[in-house]
Amino acid sequence: MKIIKYIVLLGLLSGCSLGDSTESQKNVTASGSEIEILAKNLDIPWTIAKQDESFYLTQRSGKIIEIDSDNKITQEVAVTKKVQHEGEGGLLGFILAPDFKTTKQAYAYHTYKENNLLKNRVVLLEKQNQTWVEKKVILEDIPGGVIHNGGRLKIGPDNMLYATTGDSGNTSLSQDKNSLAGKILRMTLDGGIPEDNPFSSSYVYSYGHRNPQGLVWDEKGTLYSTEHGQSAHDEINLIKPGSNYGWPVIQGDEKAQNMESPLYHTGEDTWAPSGIDFSNGKLYIATLRGEKIQSFDLTTKDVDVLHSNSGRMRDILIKDDILYSITSNRDGRGSPSSDDDLLIKLTELNQEM
Repeated sequence: MKIIKYIVLLGLLSGCSLGDSTESQKNVTASGSEIEILAKNLDIPWTIAKQDESFYLTQRSGKIIEIDSDNKITQEVAVTKKVQHEGEGGLLGFILAPDFKTTKQAYAYHTYKENNLLKNRVVLLEKQNQTWVEKKVILEDIPGGVIHNGGRLKIGPDNMLYATTGDSGNTSLSQDKNSLAGKILRMTLDGGIPEDNPFSSSYVYSYGHRNPQGLVWDEKGTLYSTEHGQSAHDEINLIKPGSNYGWPVIQGDEKAQNMESPLYHTGEDTWAPSGIDFSNGKLYIATLRGEKIQSFDLTTKDVDVLHSNSGRMRDILIKDDILYSITSNRDGRGSPSSDDDLLIKLTELNQEM
């Protein structure tokens, strides 16, 4: 049995509904894939991280859950600013530091409120004596809102920290290179601006984004992102430093000078793509409105359904050729079952991966 443990951000313990531990359950879905339910009764999980046999999941209300086969005791997380779970905001991205085994450090992206304004920030956390403590503010004052906060954190093959930010509901910010909204940001692991960033003294790596929520690199180091369209026309983008991805000027097949068109867009269909990962020439994409895990072949551009029937899917993690995903059925836009939300392990029976 895996024990689900809750690490609660300071000030948010009261009123929280805690999940329970669960035995693994296996089901074969109509899409032909076998899923194993590793955890249930989660509260709007957003990101999956994994180290050895332990999973770390963020929940938008402000909790980090550790699912640990060693049954370690967990304590509260200490942060200096309260996580603001409002609209699409809350505790979102989370990534373990490359040296997590020795430093016990991780990076988190969360929404907060200051002077009655919603903002987002990136912080460094450290696990000390079974307690998570905020060690450093990496970047703050990122425009936030009840919609379009972005929120994905990834560490690239260049050992730099990348963060996706949404337009915060203010479309003009995406084209403003002086704003951190509607961007993919790139920074050093201690929060500095890399000297080789495309714009001098700026965190901005690419701009013209609406609400990107997925980041991944292929085996060649090429960066891809997923992005929510305004009305369908959701995007998969190949990200190049300094490039403009068009929002709100163009979307879909529309073109404009010095603006990048998507590698793929969904046309009149709506996916609401979120977390992605890469394996064997394909991107694997968690879709919220689409309620599927989709695969996208980077060579042929073919799209296939890997998994359905679990509702809204938020994130993807592939480790050792095993795909893990989380549902987001309790976010106010889904139809949750009594067991939602779930962490699932997926094994494709036709060995697509």
